[in-house]
Amino acid sequence: MTNPKVALVTGASRGAGAGIARGLGELGYTVYVTGRSVTTSDAKGWDGSVLPGTIGETAARVTELGGKGIAVACDHSNDEDVARVFEQIKAEQGRLDLLVNNAAYMHHQLIEKKPFWEKELDAVKLLDVGLRSAYVASWYAAQMMVPQKSGLIAFTSSFGATCYMHGPAYGAQKAGVDKFAHDMEFDLRDTGVSTVSLWLGPQITERSAIARKTNPEQYEQFIAMAENPEFSGHVLDAISKAPNIADLSGQTVIVAEIAKELGIQDRGYDRPSHREMLGSPRPKNPAAVY
Repeated sequence: MTNPKVALVTGASRGAGAGIARGLGELGYTVYVTGRSVTTSDAKGWDGSVLPGTIGETAARVTELGGKGIAVACDHSNDEDVARVFEQIKAEQGRLDLLVNNAAYMHHQLIEKKPFWEKELDAVKLLDVGLRSAYVASWYAAQMMVPQKSGLIAFTSSFGATCYMHGPAYGAQKAGVDKFAHDMEFDLRDTGVSTVSLWLGPQITERSAIARKTNPEQYEQFIAMAENPEFSGHVLDAISKAPNIADLSGQTVIVAEIAKELGIQDRGYDRPSHREMLGSPRPKNPAAVY
């Protein structure tokens, strides 16, 4: 690829973000990878064990797969850190084609079967890194993309936006990024910049492997149908090139469903939607009030 597309994937030391970055690398993208794990990881799984993964390792893997990975240390709760990431991308590349808002705070009690008031108040950080942080990154991305008249701002979300999943803080964060995609599309209409929120299915990640061991009755069936996170990277690339991008923009889509529509498979497999069991995304609302 002589002019590779440039992407920023936030929160990509491990998990879905790292997988999306790898998937874009397989397609030849230049991928900026942000996160707090630079040389070692302090993230822990549900059993308390330290999880593997750093931004450097993800970036190196992106390069090995055919793209160009660039690791940038960033605490997405710090707006100044975020501003520096975009300054670096602008200075080094002069453009940004895809922003994947994936950074999120993972509270250690997230999957515990307790009501929200019996969990630590610290869980509210899900609204700081995951919701507010996505707004900030999108604000900077729009300032780059609108002048170039192209680009896609994407959010990783889940069925927890409409069904009960992991408690109200998690649900509010996912519902919030879906609404970001919806409302930002209205402001970005006719600029050449699009938005989309993706409901990912169960993901094969370091954390999900531990969740399977910690809560086998809850996660065994999900993991059996889980998606490789690279799949979502391939789907985002397909969305960015879709002839009906104007119709898709502002929508919340289920990865497994939009993949079938666009002819994308996960390592040769179609993945189940889970719509009947977990619910449907809310449709776009044409009403507008200033």
